[in-house]
Amino acid sequence: MGQAHAVPVSGPGDGMRLVPVYRVTVFVPPEHAEALRRGICAVDPLQAGDYGEVMWTAAAGEEQFRPLAGARPTLGTVGELSRAPSVRLEFAILREPERLRRVYEQGIRAHHPWEVPAVFVDEAWFPLPS
Repeated sequence: MGQAHAVPVSGPGDGMRLVPVYRVTVFVPPEHAEALRRGICAVDPLQAGDYGEVMWTAAAGEEQFRPLAGARPTLGTVGELSRAPSVRLEFAILREPERLRRVYEQGIRAHHPWEVPAVFVDEAWFPLPS
């Protein structure tokens, strides 16, 4: 995370600064997770302090969906409930709308197999040492 817009927080010890970020969560089939990771990291360094390509992956779970009229599903059939394994990828980027747009369009959409990827974006604060 860059130092722009950081908020210093004083307290015991060395203190910390809070950096405004977008926390991005993406659900993806396990067999596509590595390609998605590479695609996202090719667009943004995902830097947190002195570390790059910072991303978390949760164990496989299951997602469900019912393609509606007009959908062109990669998996499943229009009108039928489908279930598929998926993993959760999560990362943080500086809270800059243009950066989020670039990561979404070039990193996620371009490398995700679903017609409409399950992506969630929250505004959050990432604590870093002062």
